[in-house]
Amino acid sequence: MSAQSGKSAVFLEGSLMRHVSRMSLTASIGLMAIFAVDFVDMAFIAMLGNDALAAAVGYAASLLFFTNSINVGLSIAAGSLVAREIGAGRGEQAKRYATSVASLGVAVGIVIPVLVLLNVETLLSALGAKGEVLRLAVRYVWFILPTMWVMALAMAGMAVLRAFGDARRSMLATLYGGLVNAVLDPILIFAVGLGLDGAAIASVAARICMMIFALLPAIRRYNGFARPSLVHVREDFFAVRGIAVPAVLTNIATPVGNAIVVREIAQFGTDAVAGMAVIGRLMPVAFSVIFALSGAIGPIIGQNFGAGQNDRVRGAYMAGLKFTAIYVVLMSAVLLVLRAPIADVFSAQGETRTLIYLFCGPLALASVFNGVIFVSNASFNNLGYPIYSTWVNWGRHTLGTWPFALVGAQIAGASGVLLGQAAGGMIFAGVSWILVNRVFTRLPKPKDVDRNHPNLSGSIDGSLGSRVKNR
Repeated sequence: MSAQSGKSAVFLEGSLMRHVSRMSLTASIGLMAIFAVDFVDMAFIAMLGNDALAAAVGYAASLLFFTNSINVGLSIAAGSLVAREIGAGRGEQAKRYATSVASLGVAVGIVIPVLVLLNVETLLSALGAKGEVLRLAVRYVWFILPTMWVMALAMAGMAVLRAFGDARRSMLATLYGGLVNAVLDPILIFAVGLGLDGAAIASVAARICMMIFALLPAIRRYNGFARPSLVHVREDFFAVRGIAVPAVLTNIATPVGNAIVVREIAQFGTDAVAGMAVIGRLMPVAFSVIFALSGAIGPIIGQNFGAGQNDRVRGAYMAGLKFTAIYVVLMSAVLLVLRAPIADVFSAQGETRTLIYLFCGPLALASVFNGVIFVSNASFNNLGYPIYSTWVNWGRHTLGTWPFALVGAQIAGASGVLLGQAAGGMIFAGVSWILVNRVFTRLPKPKDVDRNHPNLSGSIDGSLGSRVKNR
């Protein structure tokens, strides 16, 4: 292990719980900034007094979510591969993987927008956009989507920073981007009078800012990228694809599950839908730390796996579960105490208030099972079994949602839908626990954790024995 790599592998010693707590809490601040900016962005657009504008942004966001999922998958691949190589003391290989992922991100970020923009009206129409809303949504997408490659580089840079254990600078890139968006929004929307175009331009500027503040420290402080090479990209393609493709599929399962729940809730009237909407805003605010846990714990597991410290790999997983349980219990207690004021803020009555009270009670506690799934998925992605995370997430948001929501609706109405969804989450948290322990029994011996080990070679074939090709 080189001196540089050894110094960079900060997770190979010290308290695992401290590492997990620091990475998760820091990452959650960045997530909170994104949620806050999105909320302010929508509030500014709503102030224009044209409902078609807000609807257009909603349709555009649905389309952009799927394209952004590709960048998320690539960033997960970057974090996993780079952290593993850092832990193994192979600094040059870590730089090469980071560069290959970034290069693929740029290529995909150019090709996908071209394909989407050629069919953008058809795609948005399929989502339900019509007339003036369709026209505005198309215009908004034309502003945002061409910068997909910018976001790919930003997310790759932040993943590399996290792989080196620098959660603070990764967080700062997000915060600076959010700040730029928040400052430019009112100026461009109102002062300059650009309206929806101004909101889109502000988002583009924020993406560029995030890219700059993610790449600069990754390059200057950690020398985290090498000179781009087409040969290296081609050779590393299967290793990157083996993690990125399952990660993309994992990510897009979530809106499918949400759509199922909304559909079942809708039959109980507008009050129930309003309650669901409030919960949708409360959830990311209250549990952003849990949402951040998956990306935060990945580098800890990856570094220790690369170093062959399998006892610390297991320890990091358990620390993640303990952290989840402690945070969820504390936050649930806060929500329980504040349930009435929260409901009052939204002027909630009837079914809306009932659902908010339900969330600020047993449903909040059920978030611990979401945390188990997040930590397990991070383990799968960093230990060479990313296809498991795909199965768990799709299972959780289909088989673990629809039948349980149907039964719950029959038993307890709108509240039953949410309780049924939570019950399905409990079952698939158990499934993820079983699969993780199965993976732990297959971990190579410390002396065998090397690029040539059979557990780290091959390509994803969709079978239980799927492996990630690792040069």
